[in-house]
Amino acid sequence: MTDRHEAASSILSPTRRTLMSGAAALIVASGLPLPVKAAPKQGGVGTFAVVGGQTGDSNDPATHREIERFVANWTTRNNLTEISVDNEVIPELAESWESSSDFKTWRFKLRKGVEFHSGKTLTTDDVVASINHHRGKDSKSTGRSVVAEVADVKADGDTVVIQLTQPFAEFPALITDFHLSIMPLDKSGKLDATSGDGTGPYILESYEPGVKTVAKRNRNYWKQGRGHFDRVEILCINDTNARQNALRSGAINVMNRCDARTAALLAKVAGIEIIEVSSKKHYDTPMRCNTPEFQDVNIRLAVKYAVNRQAIVDTALSGHGFVGNDHPLSPSYPFFASDIPQRKYDIDKAKFHLKKAGHSNIKLQFHTSVLAFPTAVDAAVLMKEHARPAGIDIEVIQEPADNYWDSVLHKVPWCQSNQNGRATESYLFTHAYRSGAISNYAEWKNERFDKLLDEVTSTVDRDKKRQIYREMQMLIRDDGGVGIFAFTTAMDAISNTIKHDKVSTSGFELDGCRAIERWWHA
Repeated sequence: MTDRHEAASSILSPTRRTLMSGAAALIVASGLPLPVKAAPKQGGVGTFAVVGGQTGDSNDPATHREIERFVANWTTRNNLTEISVDNEVIPELAESWESSSDFKTWRFKLRKGVEFHSGKTLTTDDVVASINHHRGKDSKSTGRSVVAEVADVKADGDTVVIQLTQPFAEFPALITDFHLSIMPLDKSGKLDATSGDGTGPYILESYEPGVKTVAKRNRNYWKQGRGHFDRVEILCINDTNARQNALRSGAINVMNRCDARTAALLAKVAGIEIIEVSSKKHYDTPMRCNTPEFQDVNIRLAVKYAVNRQAIVDTALSGHGFVGNDHPLSPSYPFFASDIPQRKYDIDKAKFHLKKAGHSNIKLQFHTSVLAFPTAVDAAVLMKEHARPAGIDIEVIQEPADNYWDSVLHKVPWCQSNQNGRATESYLFTHAYRSGAISNYAEWKNERFDKLLDEVTSTVDRDKKRQIYREMQMLIRDDGGVGIFAFTTAMDAISNTIKHDKVSTSGFELDGCRAIERWWHA
């Protein structure tokens, strides 16, 4: 066995920095320590307004697909491993881990003395059941793709042994995924996936889907220096103006996803600080490759060439981001291929591909919502105007925010979406681009890509990995069904009643979705 954790090093490269001109109270997180006026204090109520809550949600992580649920999940639960504020994979409920030399067998030694909120002691059987909750050919879990290569999970004393179908050198990063939080078995031996019982910093008191989550501090929390509020409230407020007004009035302490167009004005409000993190998150537009509209790659390419990316960044994002190149890797990833030519707005090429598909013009419906991102509707209208000269007539359909994802993903041919960054390239590709993955919203299938993904997960040589990852980026860019027009910065806003230390740049908003565990009242 070779201990993979002891040799752990940073898995994320330094992030790009984006400054908001004229902002009076702006902190740009770049992984550097932020000034702290005082040591963390215990007490008070932390009130967080978070995007993404829907009435059809539940506490079961197998159903989670938006940030409100990610934040709530890590308020009450933990994983075997986690991404630290320094962007390293570190132990959480696993005390340590090791792998076989071929990276196919992984052994995670469980931390001792950890209890669930119900008082039950954490066991390896709980971990095995929690992972198996997302496995199986009939699984409907949104995290099914994360464990697709798991062949077997078993308990061996105080150790969980996970056998993979193929080598995966970065597996500890993969299991930081929010779906794989650990839940208890009940007295009958059945997994308790819906009550919210966990080993996390707060104990769930009440949950109204799409409205509110309330939890109290776990005074028996096993992590030292975490979980500072006496009580926390997570309010589901999908309307950006409503979130900003609530912050201005003092009704909430924290909000995520500021409107890029008005963030500078919000930053000038006395007592409000904006934390802008250059992230790996990108705004995308899945075109389902198995539908008549988009089964021809030339239609997909015509759409990609018919969008003025820079105009979307400059206008809809007010400069808070940078243009995408129709693949999901940003320069923050170590294996980002900087030599791939940037795709540009080109009406002639759009017309060329449309003609190759047998059309001089085409009508398409494009579904969007503010839930995709605050200025998604504005971006959709811009796309409509950009595409018209190419003969692409886009009908923009604005959907209500509530249950938007259930209404459009895997259902409509084309929609507006977003994708958070992941700890590693292989984690992202496994989660969202492998054939059959639930989060492969374009339902794209490419045998060459899948073969390369299998190869890269077992490759240690960095030069070889770089070559493989470059080809994978090209395949997504030129054949894939997702138009990726822009990467964004994450902008959270907090009142001066809230303090924090270093802020994570791991790719998720709200301090890697761990703000409730890490932040405190002034």
